[in-house]
Amino acid sequence: MPLNTQITEAKETDIQSGTEESVIVERIYKAVMEQRLAPRTKLSEARLCETFGVGRMRVRRALLLLSSQGIIDLQSNRGAYVACPDKDEANDVFAARLLIEPPLVRQLAERSDQIDLSVLVDHLDQENAARAKNERTEVIRLSGEFHTKLAQASGNKFISRVMRELVTRTSLIVGLFGSSNTASCSDDEHTNILDAIKAQQPDRAEELVTLHLQHIQGGLDMNARQDKQDDLAAILA
Repeated sequence: MPLNTQITEAKETDIQSGTEESVIVERIYKAVMEQRLAPRTKLSEARLCETFGVGRMRVRRALLLLSSQGIIDLQSNRGAYVACPDKDEANDVFAARLLIEPPLVRQLAERSDQIDLSVLVDHLDQENAARAKNERTEVIRLSGEFHTKLAQASGNKFISRVMRELVTRTSLIVGLFGSSNTASCSDDEHTNILDAIKAQQPDRAEELVTLHLQHIQGGLDMNARQDKQDDLAAILA
């Protein structure tokens, strides 16, 4: 079949399905955040097309977007794989977060009376509800998202994008090297950080988020590995 015909049919299939690249990106992103997609998992184009009911062109565009965010690695002549940070990158990720997040929460605490913190309050309610129901994957996702929402509260869109990538890389790192005890943040650490922000205590907020990140990093076992999964349809459905 001529290439032009294949592309046309792929576009028609995409239009009929109504599935946008953003849907594919968010579904894979969420699966990574919830640690249902392990590092090094192969993302077969054929399986993704079947799972989402779209053509290869749409899947390839989604994979390019995911690659630009550092969520997947595109390997020449081999395909797409969930990114797999090594030990050096793990240390670099936490070093970057320690450079960004402590001053970020300090600024939030200094002007908390000018910021709408209701989104963070509602988010903590969701975290607590997920813990109460013992919904592990939801707790993992929400724990990571708390930090992206802190960045969003700053109003700086560039910092928000950077934090989204760093949090995603952290989830991959925890997926590789974390135990069940470090898969999500401790119950009260996020609450204490938010309380310090609301109370306009910049020193305490900065100290708490620093200790929080050090606690997560300190709980990693650099010799651990998460098993890869093969059933993409079940994971991403």
